[in-house]
Amino acid sequence: MAMNPNSVLLKNVVAAFRLEVAYASTDYDKVAVMVEEVTRPGLPLAGFFDHFEPLRLQVIGNVEYTYIQTLSHERLLEVFGKIFEKRIPAIIFARNVEPTPECLEMAKKYDITVLRCMEATSYIVSSLISYLKNALAPQMTRHGVLVEVYGEGLLLMGESGIGKSETAAELLKRGHRLIADDAVRLRRVADNTLMGDAPELIQNYIKIRGIGVINVAKLFGMASIKKETAVNLVINIVPWSNEQVFDRLGLEEQCVDLLGIKIPAITIPVKPGRNLAIILEIAAMNNRQKKMGYNSAMEFTENMNRYMVENNAKRF
Repeated sequence: MAMNPNSVLLKNVVAAFRLEVAYASTDYDKVAVMVEEVTRPGLPLAGFFDHFEPLRLQVIGNVEYTYIQTLSHERLLEVFGKIFEKRIPAIIFARNVEPTPECLEMAKKYDITVLRCMEATSYIVSSLISYLKNALAPQMTRHGVLVEVYGEGLLLMGESGIGKSETAAELLKRGHRLIADDAVRLRRVADNTLMGDAPELIQNYIKIRGIGVINVAKLFGMASIKKETAVNLVINIVPWSNEQVFDRLGLEEQCVDLLGIKIPAITIPVKPGRNLAIILEIAAMNNRQKKMGYNSAMEFTENMNRYMVENNAKRF
């Protein structure tokens, strides 16, 4: 099984789910969870250890616990010993059941953490998978600004000083929301979903040259910020150039590869007099229409082609 290069500390998982620590290993503060999968060890408890994944958290629910009650003291010591000798991150007892004395004995022998929780087994398993999938997602940080406009996540990119933050400030005045300014952390949470947020230190802040750092939440209100959003469109902001040809019809399909996901992209040239905030609002709405199956550029082109064909036919 391929190991995720990222990891999350077990103590952070415990804190996130408010798990009770029945026994903490001596290296409890350093234990890391490196895979998003979670296992219910029914077959290992029955003695089948082929394909056992030692990197996964193990969750014992009502079914497993009921089976445990049928085993002898010696058999329990044997199966828990085999599970713990695999050096799993931890074992979790769901539904508020008490870890058996044999489990705690073997946990201390092999120095493996034992945890408990009140929640139902299916809930804790699905919640752990969702949490770990998000925490262990491949990630990268890009220089830029991430805003949400009409529900579309726009990643503004361009050279320093081109006006990304100033445009974001204008969008905030228009009722849209800021996710990150200057540094955007991107995470691939699914095969076709890229989420973006801000590093903790700069959350809710925006930097505008000549004014300085501004707390967006306090200046514009809590409705003007959002913790994270999906990245739906990349906006490349470039200086206006009379020598460069820019797309005027919108027929060119541009994409940017970010963490292996193809994100639609457009290039917008800027010069004095252009209202970039309005342009981005239109770009967000247009991108949303495309996702819903309507492409105005294609419709316009088809109408033009139909007009030319009809007029040519009349000539002959």
